[in-house]
Amino acid sequence: MAEAPKKGAPKDAPKGKEAPKKEKAAKGEAKGAAGKASASLSGYTARMQKHYDEVVRPGMVKEFGYKNPLEIPRVDKIVLNMGVGESTADSKKASAAAADLALIAGQKPVVTRARKAISTFKLREGMPIGAKVTLRKTRMYEFMDRLVTIALPRVRDFRGLNAKSFDGNGNYALGIKEHLVFPEINYDKAESSWGMDVVVCTTAKTDKEAQELLKLFNFPFRQ
Repeated sequence: MAEAPKKGAPKDAPKGKEAPKKEKAAKGEAKGAAGKASASLSGYTARMQKHYDEVVRPGMVKEFGYKNPLEIPRVDKIVLNMGVGESTADSKKASAAAADLALIAGQKPVVTRARKAISTFKLREGMPIGAKVTLRKTRMYEFMDRLVTIALPRVRDFRGLNAKSFDGNGNYALGIKEHLVFPEINYDKAESSWGMDVVVCTTAKTDKEAQELLKLFNFPFRQ
């Protein structure tokens, strides 16, 4: 007599080791595709990063005579901060600003919230008041490229950056009145025009070194 099929066993279950082999093959194809994608991304070098290696580093050595390559200053990170005062009346404004900042930075920002309640400004503790994001490595260089070559030249009545905006520790801060100067923002679809702060943090020990570093990156300082 033929044996009755066991309960719970699928009727069309593959026999022997065919199923594990197919699963391993599928996993292997997925890993191979992921490996190729990561290899193509790892081979990419931002234009400003190449500029740092080919122009900025030799220029800094020529100017300050560094003997150790590790002494040569570099840009460590760029912090973007967008404050939205209108969010006290409409909390959706902060979300809209965060969405625009994500387009500009190419990275998801963090929504900033009020630490204290201030009744004069109708501000409650924990209320969203803006957004910020920190850029490093490739995204940092790409943002710097767009800032210097596209955004700043589009600023109305732009006469150069203020060379006195260094903090004494080699970091530089600049303000942009309208975030619409960035090419990622569609002027017609933008909900509002917000200002933003850009803080360029460097490893330079003095402001003089930091200024020369940014000059070699083509930052247009006022003469």
